[in-house]
Amino acid sequence: MKNRVDVLIGAQWGDEGKGKVVDVMGANVDVFVRYQGGANAGHTVIVGGEKIVFHLLPSGMLYPGKLCVIGNGVVVEPEQFLKEIEELRERGQDRARLVISPSAHVVMPYHKILDKAQEAFRGKGHMIGTTGRGIGPCYVDKYARSGLRVEDLLDGDRLREKLTMILEEKNRILTKLYNEKPLALDEILAPALEWGKALVPYVGDTVELLHEAIKDDKHVLLEGAQATLLDIDHGTYPYVTSSSTSAAGGFTGTGVPVSRVDRVIAVVKAYATRVGEGPMPTEDKGEIGEFLRKQGGEFGATTGRPRRCGWLDMVAVRYSVRLNGSDVIALTKLDVLTGLDEIKVCTAYDLNGAKTTHFNGSSYVLEECRPIYETLPGWSEDISNCTTFESLPEKAQNYVRYIEKHAGAPVKVIGVGADRNQTINRGLY
Repeated sequence: MKNRVDVLIGAQWGDEGKGKVVDVMGANVDVFVRYQGGANAGHTVIVGGEKIVFHLLPSGMLYPGKLCVIGNGVVVEPEQFLKEIEELRERGQDRARLVISPSAHVVMPYHKILDKAQEAFRGKGHMIGTTGRGIGPCYVDKYARSGLRVEDLLDGDRLREKLTMILEEKNRILTKLYNEKPLALDEILAPALEWGKALVPYVGDTVELLHEAIKDDKHVLLEGAQATLLDIDHGTYPYVTSSSTSAAGGFTGTGVPVSRVDRVIAVVKAYATRVGEGPMPTEDKGEIGEFLRKQGGEFGATTGRPRRCGWLDMVAVRYSVRLNGSDVIALTKLDVLTGLDEIKVCTAYDLNGAKTTHFNGSSYVLEECRPIYETLPGWSEDISNCTTFESLPEKAQNYVRYIEKHAGAPVKVIGVGADRNQTINRGLY
């Protein structure tokens, strides 16, 4: 395979198994790049039965000799970053070279306080379902041009000056609007200075590094967090995350030109899940939802919250594939459907008595949509040891072909279990 630039995105509401797909591609990738989001992401990788969860670090950290990049579009929580690095170091698994963009914004303690206070202020029925990790308020400061960037942590005098001004504003908001206690400069400045010292070895010109890697014909993988239906512009607003989770975010979040990208990979889970609030047409609150949650281990990697589960929504997947210009699909968790006599797939919506195959990102419209299903036969055979497409039961093969037909893109990898080795490669890597 020729070297290329790939963008890998989630095609649903997140938790599709992007971390595993990145990991199985890892041997053939030279540079792994996170381009948006923050510690609200949870990418789970299982190698040899050992589970590793990345929140900020790129999923390629387990491969020696690779370059891992945290791009300018990511918001970095220093404590979480340093914790993940230390955990890998203790296990002898900090094998890749890691570089952080000096332009990446920093999640500060006041962002977390504001995140939780704002969610509580919205009240029941209006909550978004935020993780409370301060991601949204950090992005707000970024676009208000009042945020702190990684480069600011490296200069003590500049940091003190900017924090003094920032805390004057934040304390007014915290005390006057949310009845929270004011924050003292020293209690924020002292740890921030220590973070800066700890981050120094990792900070570098990531844009230049990526352009040099592309020039040298390296295989670069831009790794998205969350997923398309949570995109700030194209997702089910306001029940979305605070960044551009679609493939387009990969360009602004890294400095890689659009013209350099060769392939967009859409990661699709064999059924649907969602964490937090917002419409989900195929959600099943009965036996099927519970079956999928139990069999799929559907609990948030970051929050531990049980995920809402339901049948595959092909209207939503088709929308994501088109929006991102996805060339191929990586299908995950096919094994979870084993044991079901029949499998339903949503191929259209009933919207106020009219049939539509159009996905509308407006949460107000989507809340009125009812799924229209087609039913496929299920299978009972264990597929966790299958290594080729032909070794899958015929009914499982037919399910994959059905997805390809309705999504309009070929399935090039299939996950049949949690471990790295439980993967069928059909030409993705």
